Amino acid sequence: MNADLAPGRYRRPAAKPAPGGPFYDGRMLRRRFFAALPALLVCCRRSRRRLIGVVPKANSHLFFVSVHAGADQAAKDYGLDILWNGPQEETEYTRQIEIVDAMVNRRVDALAISATDERALAAPVERAIRAGIPVAVFDSGVNVNDYTSFVATDNYQAGCTAARTLGGLIGGSGKVAMVLHKPGGTSTLSRERGFEDTMQKEFPQVTIAARQFGMSDPAKSLAVAEDMLTAVPDLKGIFASSEPSSLGAIHAIQSGGYAGRVKVVTFDFSETHVQALRNGVIDAMVVQDPFRIGYEAVRTLAEKLSGKTPPRRQDLAARVITRPDLNKPDVQALLFPPWLKRQ
Repeated sequence: MNADLAPGRYRRPAAKPAPGGPFYDGRMLRRRFFAALPALLVCCRRSRRRLIGVVPKANSHLFFVSVHAGADQAAKDYGLDILWNGPQEETEYTRQIEIVDAMVNRRVDALAISATDERALAAPVERAIRAGIPVAVFDSGVNVNDYTSFVATDNYQAGCTAARTLGGLIGGSGKVAMVLHKPGGTSTLSRERGFEDTMQKEFPQVTIAARQFGMSDPAKSLAVAEDMLTAVPDLKGIFASSEPSSLGAIHAIQSGGYAGRVKVVTFDFSETHVQALRNGVIDAMVVQDPFRIGYEAVRTLAEKLSGKTPPRRQDLAARVITRPDLNKPDVQALLFPPWLKRQ
C-alpha cells in the first residue's frame, strides 16, 4: 500500500501552482476569455449582415413579385439580407400573423410589412415594435403609430384619378359599376373611396349602380363582373380596383362581348392587362410602381439601422396608361422591366 494512503497517515496538500506555471496560465486564459466574451459577441453581431424580414400581403400576384424585386435590389445596394415570406392569398391574415411572429422570434434586424388586414395585423406588428425591431409599412397600412416609415402609392388620389378617367370616357353621365377588392385592406379601400368621392363631387350625372367584392380572387371577380353586367343592362363603365379584380373584369368583358360597349378602367398591370389594352377590351390602366415601393421600404429601414431618420411617409403617384402610351420608352420600362423577363 502506498504510504501516503495508509490509515491515519497525513496527506500532504498539493503544492500551489507557481505563478507563470501551466495551471496558472490555463486558469488565467479561461478567466480572460470569459471576461472578453461579451465584447466578442458584440463584435460578431456588428460584423454580420443585417437581416430584413419582408412580409407581403400575398405571393400570388405580379404586384408583389415586382415588390420583391425592388426589395432585393435595395438589399444589394445597402449590403443587407432579405427574408421574404408571405401568405399565398391576401385573405389569409392568420397565416400572415404567424409569419410576423416567427420573424420577431427570429429577431430580424428590421421588418417591412404590407398588412392583409389593418386591424388583425396591429397586435403582431406592435409586438415587433416592442421587441425593438424597426418596422416599415408598405403598400397597405396597419393600425399602429410607432412604425418607422410608410411607403405606398397615394391610393386615395389614385382612386380620384381612376374616377376622372372613367368619367371622361363615358362622357360624364350614365351608370357605372365597381369590382371591389376585399374588406379590410387599407390600400384598396382608400382608392375605392377616392373613386366614389370624386364621382359624387365631379360627375353628378354618373350613378354607381353596383358594387361587389371580388375577394382578391380573379375567378370570384369574374363572377361578380358578369353578375353586374347582367343586372345593369345599360351599364356604361366599370372600375376594377386591384389586379385580381381587374383580371376578373377583363375576362367578363371578353367572354360577354362587351368590348367597346362598356368602358373599363383597371388597376395595376400584368401581361393580361397589357394585351386587353392593346385589343380594346379595356380603355385605361391606373398603374403603380411596385418595384419602387419595395425598394423604398427596404431603403428606409437601411437608413434607420444606420442611425438616420428616414421620412415618416412616402406617397408615390400612380399613372394612367392608355393604348397610345404603350410604346413609350418609360412605359415599356415600367411594364416590362429586365428582371421580369427573367422570371
